[in-house]
Amino acid sequence: MKPPATAKPRIRKTPQMPAADVRPFLEALARENPRPRSELEYDDPYTLLVAVVLSAQATDASVNKATRTLFADAPDPAAMVRLGVDGVGRHIRTIGLWQGKAKNVVALSQRLLDEYDGKVPEDREALEALPGVGRKTANVVLNVAFGQSTMAVDTHIFRLGNRTGIAPGKTVRQVEDKLVSRIPPDMLRDAHHWLILHGRYVCKARAPECWRCVAAAWCRYPAKAPAPPARKPPAKPRVRAEAGA
Repeated sequence: MKPPATAKPRIRKTPQMPAADVRPFLEALARENPRPRSELEYDDPYTLLVAVVLSAQATDASVNKATRTLFADAPDPAAMVRLGVDGVGRHIRTIGLWQGKAKNVVALSQRLLDEYDGKVPEDREALEALPGVGRKTANVVLNVAFGQSTMAVDTHIFRLGNRTGIAPGKTVRQVEDKLVSRIPPDMLRDAHHWLILHGRYVCKARAPECWRCVAAAWCRYPAKAPAPPARKPPAKPRVRAEAGA
């Protein structure tokens, strides 16, 4: 006879965070990081746009390493077009999907020259019409470069929205819309950075470090991770007494 199957423990779904808790939750993150900013390195709206396009499915650290040399050779759209796809590719080979990204960076640079006199437009529709630019990239550029209160939802913010209960949703757009509607307007622009950095360094995907979360009191996640056991200090070596001592 086969032994009876062991039922897997059922993890309760995170309930939505009460509206009254949204502000104190974000205020706790704000106290930890009062002046949040993007970890991507950039000099102006154009270099930010390129960096964000390159950051899809790549870490900010890997993008920064590549763009330091790329932007030294091509700091503006005209120089990027002159560099060409092969030239851009030589700088970004260490980044995932670099072949397609190199084509998009050159193509969007040419579009900026042709249609916007080399300037990055401050309009969502115009941004999303550029090669390689989707809604998330447009939201980052509008938020960081132009000070607009947009919410760019990446994997970290999508996870955080659902895990904490601040903005549960089945799709990225659902989470974005709920965050925009629930976050106080005066906090919305900075909330993008608070949430993404919190998800990157504390509320991690595989092992959330709930015991050091400054906003845990308002988080609705029902399976908060306990602090790991303290490590015992190594035992001191026993000193044998010498004969005749």
